[in-house]
Amino acid sequence: MDMMIVNARVLTMDPAKPRAEAVALAGGKVLAVGSRAEVEALAGPAARVIDAGGRTVLPGFVESHLHLVLGGSELVQLQLGGVHGFDALKAAFLDYAARNGHRPLLMAQGAAYEILDQPVTRHDLDRIIADRPIAMMSPDHHTVWANTAALTAAGILHGAAMPPGHVVVMGEDGTATGELREFEAFGPILALGGEAHLQLGIATGGEPTPWPDDAMRAADKDKVAAGLAHCAAHGITSMVNMDGNRYTCVLLKEMADEGRLTARVVVPFHMKPHMEMLELERASAMAAEFTGDWVRSGFVKMFMDGVVDSRTAYMLNAYPGTMERGEALFELERFKDICTEIDKRGLQIAVHAIGDAAVRQTIDGYEAAQQRNGKRDSRHRIEHIELIDRADVPRLGALGITASVQPPHPPGAMDFPMSTMDSVFHRARWRDAYLWKTLRDHGAPLAFASDWPVTDVSVMRGIQAAMTRKPYDGAGDERVSLMDTLYAYTAGGAWAGHLDGLTGRLKPGLAADLVIIDGDIEQIPADQIGATEIALTVAGGRITYQGAGFAA
Repeated sequence: MDMMIVNARVLTMDPAKPRAEAVALAGGKVLAVGSRAEVEALAGPAARVIDAGGRTVLPGFVESHLHLVLGGSELVQLQLGGVHGFDALKAAFLDYAARNGHRPLLMAQGAAYEILDQPVTRHDLDRIIADRPIAMMSPDHHTVWANTAALTAAGILHGAAMPPGHVVVMGEDGTATGELREFEAFGPILALGGEAHLQLGIATGGEPTPWPDDAMRAADKDKVAAGLAHCAAHGITSMVNMDGNRYTCVLLKEMADEGRLTARVVVPFHMKPHMEMLELERASAMAAEFTGDWVRSGFVKMFMDGVVDSRTAYMLNAYPGTMERGEALFELERFKDICTEIDKRGLQIAVHAIGDAAVRQTIDGYEAAQQRNGKRDSRHRIEHIELIDRADVPRLGALGITASVQPPHPPGAMDFPMSTMDSVFHRARWRDAYLWKTLRDHGAPLAFASDWPVTDVSVMRGIQAAMTRKPYDGAGDERVSLMDTLYAYTAGGAWAGHLDGLTGRLKPGLAADLVIIDGDIEQIPADQIGATEIALTVAGGRITYQGAGFAA
């Protein structure tokens, strides 16, 4: 035995033994779960004993939807969460600029769509800094606003041809306004910061050319390490990275070989609308090459639409006060063919679908694959599902589709303002927005996540958001129980990511992945869960985060 945790409130997420008071770890796996006496009887003289002091022990959290490399990179950028108004925005940028004279692009994150109470233009940003390229990203990472210097340096001041759904917004004078919607449009801006190769997994699905040399890979791995450390501090031991390519897998595999990987990471092949079907050979090749306990592929990610704030989410009905409905990024019959081919290859599919029309089209694609190929343990999943037509609710459960949803996302639940609801959802449709409990009650498995860096990666804040979310006017209560919430952040997420044979439960033979929470989570008031600290994170039997003063 390597480690023993005693005097704990262990919630195993294993229905055969849901509760215990001690856990023993050996060789990177769970050796035993049971009473203190049972576990202590197995202890050898060299075992490290950790007294949990009555704290809750859970399986390590499974972050079912995040962007690890992007999040790690953004930790050093200007953070604009909570900043509002021109004066505050200017002060934040000028302070950041003074401390970052070496950066070719001054990039900010978390700029609310209503940060200036009016549509942001390049001229607004020019009034802040005109002689250096500056830009800021919306919290959802689907819109960037850039100043004239940045647009000029990126070569898009006078517009650029874009694939459907990606827009360089143009003004009446024939020049770009500064607003750039979706990845292809703002990719040239992000490239100014020297990190274009890290964006490929989400922007184009391609690989870096030329292949990054040792020095660039070392710098990239440092960014990943920063992201991993940030996640470990929040109890995360496994994650489904929702963007990526073979380069992402290579970076992570090198880090695993160097002993620097502190979480298990699943990485997709990103299928973009412009790709030919033959490109799926790359997905199969990644799945065959990366099959380990720490780095694996095996699924294909697609975007069916954008987001509600920029009205690029694909809706069945027009947005309030407009004639806009957004548009599907894949044509329906072609999407059905793509899903059928991915499924035939034995790969999992994950589709970003936010609007009710996008959700319906995604279900149609999965249904077509099942009809043509037969039913298998595919665990295809839909990411986000912010609005769904009631007729489509039972289809997820019937087809075995996972609802991969994010407790921090509903406006009013955590950091996103309620004002979004009025501007993008008709009041009569609020009852159809963010339907977690309804989907679960109709048989859809749930996986919870943050979508970091879109929102705070803190699982504890996510649990609080899930438990305290208030029903919208005219809508039902969409909260699930505390145990169901914890399950969706652990065993449910592991199942959804095909990791259930490895992690997600505290059960002998499974990975020694666990988190100790600073308190008894069943007794902490729901509105205080988010402030609860992580005392210890263990991944593969190795301590990856230790709270100040705990088990010193």
